[in-house]
Amino acid sequence: MNINQLKYVIEIAGSSSMREASTKLYISQPALSAGVRELEEELGILIFERTNKGISLTDEGREFLSYAKKTVGQYAILEERYLNKNSDKERFSVSTQHYNFAIKAFTDVIKEMNPDKFIFSIHETKTKEVLEDVRTMKSEVGIVSFSGSNEAVIKKIFKDYQLDFTPLMRRETYVYVWENHPFAGKKEVSIDEMQKYPCISFDQSDDSNFYLTEEAMADYSFDKMIKSDDRATSLEIIAGLGGYSIGSGMLSDSDAILKGLVSVKLKEEDPLTIGYITRKGSVESVYGRMYIDKL
Repeated sequence: MNINQLKYVIEIAGSSSMREASTKLYISQPALSAGVRELEEELGILIFERTNKGISLTDEGREFLSYAKKTVGQYAILEERYLNKNSDKERFSVSTQHYNFAIKAFTDVIKEMNPDKFIFSIHETKTKEVLEDVRTMKSEVGIVSFSGSNEAVIKKIFKDYQLDFTPLMRRETYVYVWENHPFAGKKEVSIDEMQKYPCISFDQSDDSNFYLTEEAMADYSFDKMIKSDDRATSLEIIAGLGGYSIGSGMLSDSDAILKGLVSVKLKEEDPLTIGYITRKGSVESVYGRMYIDKL
């Protein structure tokens, strides 16, 4: 088994046909097929089921694919760190749910440390990706939150993934509306009052990840729901449709994209615990330590 064979499996699984996969990989279709067959023979499992209608993953293949993706991801990190021409540059990476303070702390670290050469990364992404990024050490620090509705599930994942969680704050639940919304001037609203307006939720893209949502009230049945995976798009929908989203109530005056957004306390209580995760037993870099201090 070699890294190229793992890449073959990942590419085939994400393509509509062997021909498409071979084109993306810049190898011939027979060579691709032979590489996968050799891997299957070595492992003693069938990764792909081949029929006259095409090729699809077997149950064993799906399990193998998940491990292959992690392995290839780790290989890419090693390659980037030690083999490419930028190996002399300082590196630091953060993955976060959608929190402005996480971005602010990241920029503060760069301003204060001001390294001569660096490649820093910040990934504002889905909960599952934050957990995976820290688990695989793609990122040194991750920012996540949980509410009462998903606390048990999240804490189990922390344990399974060998992650240490440190709480930073506990926030009451708020709704975000645009400044011209009828409820923008209220001190408090209820979910029932908001039911005629669409709720905009960050899309985790997988129903099985229901309990990985980053919003409170995850188990509430909303009459009108719009899922979005882009913050700017979500804000446009909130402004254009009179919609709302649910969150911690924190707004940054320095973030231009949030201008016009107003937070209103929600009567229903489902507090968010927000904190950072690190890989258990990992040694923090100077950038990681400073980033945590900034948080």
